[in-house]
Amino acid sequence: MAVYSVCVTTGPYLMAGTLDNISVTLLGTCGESPKQRLDRLGRDFATGSVQKYKVRCPAELGELLLLRLYKERYAFFPKDSWYCSFICVKAPDGTCTQFPCYQWIEGYCTVELRPGTATTICQDSLPLLLDHRRRELQSRQECYRWKVYAPGFPGIIDVSNFEEMETDKKFALTKTAPCTDQGDSSGNQYLPGFPMKIDFPSLLHMDPNIRYSATKTVSLLFNAIPASLGMKLRGLLDRKGSWKKLDDIRNIFWCHKTVTSEYVTEHWCEDPFFGYQYLNGVNPVMLRCLSSLPSKLPVTHDMVAPSLGPDTCLQTELERGNVFLADYWILEEAPVHCLNGRQQYVAAPLCLLWLNPQGALVPLAIQLSQNPGPQSPIFLPTDSYWDWLLAKTWVRNSEFLVHEHNTHFLCTHLLCEAFSMATLRQLPLCHPVYKLLLPHTRYTLQVNTIARATLLNPDGLVDHVTSGGRQGLLYLISTGLAHFTYTDFCLPDSLRARGVLTIPNYHYRDDGLKIWAAIQSFVSEIVGYYYPSDASVQRDTELQAWVGEIFAQAFLGRESSGFPQRLCTPGELVKFLTAIIFNCSAQHAAVNSGQHDFGAWMPNTPSSMRQPPPQTKGTATLESYLDTLPEVNVTCNNLLLFWLVSQEPKDQRPLGTYPDQHFTEEAPRRSIAAFQNRLAQISQQIRERNQGLVLPYAYLDPPVIENSVSI
Repeated sequence: MAVYSVCVTTGPYLMAGTLDNISVTLLGTCGESPKQRLDRLGRDFATGSVQKYKVRCPAELGELLLLRLYKERYAFFPKDSWYCSFICVKAPDGTCTQFPCYQWIEGYCTVELRPGTATTICQDSLPLLLDHRRRELQSRQECYRWKVYAPGFPGIIDVSNFEEMETDKKFALTKTAPCTDQGDSSGNQYLPGFPMKIDFPSLLHMDPNIRYSATKTVSLLFNAIPASLGMKLRGLLDRKGSWKKLDDIRNIFWCHKTVTSEYVTEHWCEDPFFGYQYLNGVNPVMLRCLSSLPSKLPVTHDMVAPSLGPDTCLQTELERGNVFLADYWILEEAPVHCLNGRQQYVAAPLCLLWLNPQGALVPLAIQLSQNPGPQSPIFLPTDSYWDWLLAKTWVRNSEFLVHEHNTHFLCTHLLCEAFSMATLRQLPLCHPVYKLLLPHTRYTLQVNTIARATLLNPDGLVDHVTSGGRQGLLYLISTGLAHFTYTDFCLPDSLRARGVLTIPNYHYRDDGLKIWAAIQSFVSEIVGYYYPSDASVQRDTELQAWVGEIFAQAFLGRESSGFPQRLCTPGELVKFLTAIIFNCSAQHAAVNSGQHDFGAWMPNTPSSMRQPPPQTKGTATLESYLDTLPEVNVTCNNLLLFWLVSQEPKDQRPLGTYPDQHFTEEAPRRSIAAFQNRLAQISQQIRERNQGLVLPYAYLDPPVIENSVSI
C-alpha cells in the first residue's frame, strides 16, 4: 500500500471556497490511483485554506503525470464555485509535485491538472500527455471564439458564446446592478446621471476566469457616478451652449485635482508646455524628425525667423535634426456627426516643432489641413494671441482623437485582446509561453467587453463626446490598423525610425527603454531555458499556431505590416514576446494613466470642435474661441470618460509581480526574482530623477504599471 499526501490550497478571494464534494485521482507512469473523496472532519475547502489529505494506492504510481479533480454535488446544496490555487502531492519516497490550478471551477465537472514543469509539445512523447494537450486546446477553442466587431478591426472575443450566469452566487451583483427604469427592448440601460446607454446583456456572458469579480465590475461601472451626480445637481450635465468664461471650467472636477492637472490648468496655453506634451503627455508617439520639409507644409524661413532668432537658419536646424513634425493625416477623411443636434468638425493638421537651444520643444507653425492654399493659412507664434491659441487647440483636439482611438484603444486594448485570445486558444496551460504571458492577459477581455458595452456601443459615451462619434471611431481604428507596422509596435525600433533618440527630457523614451531592456532580459532567460535551438522553436507546432493566429486575427493577415507569421529562431521569439509584454503593461500605462491629469482642463484636450477650422487669420476672439470649444454638457461627459478610464482596479498587480506560481522550476523562478530586482532599480532611478523635475513623470514607474490592460 502506497500513501500519497495531497495538500490542497484554496484561493483567498471572496467566496473562493466551496461546499461541493471534491475527489481526486492520481495518474502516473506506473498506474492510476482509485478515485478518492477528499474529506476531513469539519469544513473542507474554505476560502484561503490549506488542507492535507491522504490518498491510498495499491502500489506506487511512478512519476506523476496528471491529477484529476472531480467536483460533484454535496447533499442537497446547489452548485458552488471553487477557486483552487494549487495542489501539492508528496509521494511515498518524499518527492513533491506541484500542480498549479489558479482558476475558478464551476458546476459539476472533472478537471485535469498537469505538474507545474513547463513543457512544449516537442517534449511530450507519451500519448496520454499529447491527448491531454489536444483535448485542453479543443475545449478552450470551443469556449473562446473569435468575432468580427467591425470591418478592419482586430478580432475580438465572442461573449455570446458563454452561458449567461443566472444563478452564480459570486456574480449576482452583476444582475442587480443599480440602474434606472429607462432602457430598451434589448436590455440596455441608462445609469443615474449618465447620458450613455449601457449594454448590460453583453456584460453577463463571460468566463469567470477572465472576468472581474462582481465587486470590481460594479465598481468600474459606477466609479464615476458620484462625480456625474455632482455635475447633475449643479445642472452641468444638462446644460447646452458655450461656456461663459474659461475659468468656469475649473469647477467641474474641483474635488479631483492632481499636481499635474493643476499644472496643466496654469500652463496649457504656453508654447513650451504644448511641445512638452509630445514628449511626456498621453500620446508620446507622434513626433518624427525632419531632414526636409514636406511639400504639403510650405513653411519658409522668413515665416519662422522671429521664432528661431536672428542667428538661426531653418535649413540648418533641419540638417541638425532639430525640427520635428506631428502629422494628423489620418483625420483627413474622418467622418463627423452631431452633438446636441449641432454639426461638429474635425481637422487634419500638420504641426511643425523646433528643439530650441534651451532644450525646449516649441511649435513653429501649424497648418490645419493636409492641403496648402489660400484657405489653409499657416498659423505662427507671431500671429494674434487668439489666432495662435485657436490653432494650437485644433491640434490638441486632433491629439485627443488620434490618441484615444489609435494610440490607446487600438494599439493597447484591441491588440492585447487579440494576444490574449490567441494565447488562450492555442497554448495549453503547461506551455512555457502560456505561463509567461498569462499574467499579462488578466482582465483584458473583461475590460474590453465593458468598453464595448459602455463607450463604443451605439448611443454610448463616444457618441456623446467626440466629433466623429462611433462612426468616426470605426473609421480611425480600421485605418490605423491598416497602417500599423511591427516597427511601430517595438519601442526601440519606433524611436529609431522616428528619429527621436536624442531629444532631451524625453522621459517616456528614457523610462520606456529601460523597462523594455528589463523585459527583454527576463524573456531571453525564459526562452533560452525552454528553447535552446532554432529547431526547438520551429518544431513547436503550438507556438507556430499561436503566432499564426495573432497574424491572422490581430493584423488581418496583412504582410505589409511586417508582423511575423512564423517564428524561426529564439531571438525572433524573444523580440515578439518582449513587445507583447511591453505593450500590455508599460505602453498602456504610458498612454492611459495620465488622461485625467492632462484632460481635466478641457481646453487642453477638447473632444470636439463646434466651428470649422479657420480659413483666414485675424478673426479669432475669446468669444469665437468659446463658441468653438465643446458645449458644457459635452465637456462634462468628456471628463467623466477621462475619470472612468483613469481608475485602476483595486487589486492591482504591478509589472513583475507573479502571485500565482505557474512556473515551478528553479531556473524561471530565479529569472523572475532578477526581473523584479531590475524593475526596483529602475523605479529608484525614476523617483530620484523626478525629485528634480518641476513636473514629475511617473507613468512608467514600475510599481504603478499594471501587468496587463485591466482598465
